[in-house]
Amino acid sequence: MTTLTIRDFRADDAEAAAAAHRAGRDHLVLTPEVFTWLNGHQPEGAHYRCLVAELDGRVVGSVRCGVVTGTTTRGVGFANGSVLPEYRRRGAFTALLAAAERHLAEQGVVEVHSWVDEEPGSLAFAAARGYTGGRQAYFGGRDLALPLPEAPAPPAGVELRPASDWVADPYPIFLVEADAARDEPGEVEMDAADYEEFLNGDWARPDLDRDLTVVAVVDGEPVAFSAAQTDGVDRYWSAFTACRRAFRGRGLSKLAKLESLRRAREAGYRRAYTSNDATNAPMLAINAWLGYERCASERKFTRRLDG
Repeated sequence: MTTLTIRDFRADDAEAAAAAHRAGRDHLVLTPEVFTWLNGHQPEGAHYRCLVAELDGRVVGSVRCGVVTGTTTRGVGFANGSVLPEYRRRGAFTALLAAAERHLAEQGVVEVHSWVDEEPGSLAFAAARGYTGGRQAYFGGRDLALPLPEAPAPPAGVELRPASDWVADPYPIFLVEADAARDEPGEVEMDAADYEEFLNGDWARPDLDRDLTVVAVVDGEPVAFSAAQTDGVDRYWSAFTACRRAFRGRGLSKLAKLESLRRAREAGYRRAYTSNDATNAPMLAINAWLGYERCASERKFTRRLDG
């Protein structure tokens, strides 16, 4: 008889949880180290929790859930996870999701958001559990052994520098991220960025490569950047490309992202991945110019917990 157990994540679950997360998703770059790190580096208000599913003592899947922070909108949470393909349809993710929803409801969440792989089985699973499909996101991948586009001449007064130049004081980088996040496509307006959250979250991530993260600087002031996360071996992820509102339309995001890819190739990385909301035409155009090819897609599903 199969025994299913849902419990909190432990550090020794990291390899199995990461394997379930990546199974069938070559476009995702998330290491076991980051899984462990995430569990202890979330803002207090996020009430973050990672749960794992054990079938007969083996960890076969996980779900990460919490309250959305960085916004004045209240009552929104997230729950994202996966189960190893060979262990699906045995109730593991149904139980994980139910446990995540209970936790979120206890924290005052009334609406849960979840990204779902855009394939029939996953979409049907979400719909059957009361989730409603919404916006779409595309993943792009490229072989870094292939030639990169020739870099256009930067506008006068623009420098491209690594984010490692701001290790002593990353606040100027935070200002770029906070400004750009307000315009990110999504159901929730990200209008309450917090510097401490940035420091302890995005900036402190163990997979953030500050030498590959490229910052566009105008008159000594960071105005755009392309953040790079890696697996430390051969896979590169474009985490967030941002530009302050007052400096858009000058090609600075394109320059930063191209330079980041060039540095990644020189550092020995072989595969690059990125993702964008399907409505973000400017970034999709940049990615096409950079040589990314669409390799997967996902859809945002939501469910009201108070209905």
